[in-house]
Amino acid sequence: MLSVVLACGILTYGGVSLFVVAFAVYPFAVSIFREANIPKRLIPGTIALGAFTFTMDAVPGTPQIQNIIPTTYFGTDSYAAPILGIIGGLIVFGLGLFWLERRRKQAEAAGEGYGLGHKNEPEGLDNQKYPNLWVSIIPLVLVLVFNYLLSRGFLTVNNWYSAELLKTFNITNVKTVSSSWALIVALLIGILSAICINARVVQSKLAVGLTAAAMGALLAIFNTASEVGFGNVVKTLPGFKAIQGWILGLSSHPLISEAISVNVLAGVTGSASGGLSIALEVMGKQYLEAANHAGISPELLHRIASMASGGMDTLPHNGAVITLLAITGLTHRQSYKDIFAITVIKTVTVLVLAIILSIF
Repeated sequence: MLSVVLACGILTYGGVSLFVVAFAVYPFAVSIFREANIPKRLIPGTIALGAFTFTMDAVPGTPQIQNIIPTTYFGTDSYAAPILGIIGGLIVFGLGLFWLERRRKQAEAAGEGYGLGHKNEPEGLDNQKYPNLWVSIIPLVLVLVFNYLLSRGFLTVNNWYSAELLKTFNITNVKTVSSSWALIVALLIGILSAICINARVVQSKLAVGLTAAAMGALLAIFNTASEVGFGNVVKTLPGFKAIQGWILGLSSHPLISEAISVNVLAGVTGSASGGLSIALEVMGKQYLEAANHAGISPELLHRIASMASGGMDTLPHNGAVITLLAITGLTHRQSYKDIFAITVIKTVTVLVLAIILSIF
């Protein structure tokens, strides 16, 4: 289970989409779980821990969208509050593995193995040739290296354009867009390196790959756009003003209030990016003003918001959860208990960190 979690974490932190990670790691997880005689029903929870938690929004520098959205509202970058992110990520990682290992031991004690008659069992690919391991990780490493250099290194995007040129593009503060620009360039470099490494294979499958990539991109873009549009409509309704007042009234401390609001809206929308976008679009300025007044760094606002988005978003109606269960051929009844446990761990961790920060 640890190997599956780490595989998901490496891919996610290397810039691979969460949905793609689930497709890519599933055959690997099946092979390992079957050989170790671990129940297949634990695979979704294991993949969820590796792909949907600590490397999605906690570990500093992660290129996932949940870590990029707050940069637009707080003028931060993807490496905001690194110590807090690392601590939170380690807590979720450790408690998540503890839960999964406990569930594995319970199944073993009950005499339950991998099981028979499962759906969507992947076919073996023993004869397929793969690139060298160290060559294969080059694109992932390049994404991380250039994302850092373009965000905080000597190649920083902040120095690319003059203030006059930025005004031409109606950009008053380059920090609100620099993280997105840095990530786009870093991902482009990673993609080009992957194409060069697998030139022969890519040449024969380029058209199919581009089609699949375009469909995946449109799905992500329209999902996020529709959720943000939905949020803009909802925030004009009288009822939302009452909800907004209730959330803001739960705590006078901006970190605690932000953690709750992002978590609640992520759960309502069933989307981490959607809930995060709506929460910050509606209340981001208020949180930033309150934080500045209280002497709280915008980086802390960024990290708490990002981590909170990956809490209650994985309720049963979440698109990633439904997709993950469809890929594995399992049902909510079989596997959602473990996904929910990971959700609770993540939600509680963020709230505890926010409370501790509010005290000190």
